[in-house]
Amino acid sequence: MITHPRTEELVDAVARWIDSIRPELKPRDAFLARVAVNVLGVVKREVTLGPAAEAEAVARMAALLGHTGGFEALTAELCEQLRTGGMDAATPGLLAALRANAQDRWP
Repeated sequence: MITHPRTEELVDAVARWIDSIRPELKPRDAFLARVAVNVLGVVKREVTLGPAAEAEAVARMAALLGHTGGFEALTAELCEQLRTGGMDAATPGLLAALRANAQDRWP
């Protein structure tokens, strides 16, 4: 049976390769290589943590809004509630949910 590397394994391999050649690069290219490695770290976190973070965000927003829905629809509705004053900092649970969503999104 042939097994394929998981996405996060491929991302790690490319990041390690870039790091291995970085010392040989000109300063500007070395800097750009470091930026590329950091971007790959973001991609890896999105692949490994993103689905769970999104599911938890959906649960939080559904609790705030009083109904279920998809991530995009709930986010749009929550933004509209904030924009129009339907919800504000005094809304029970709002700040905690927004904080948790942000922390899950950018660990």
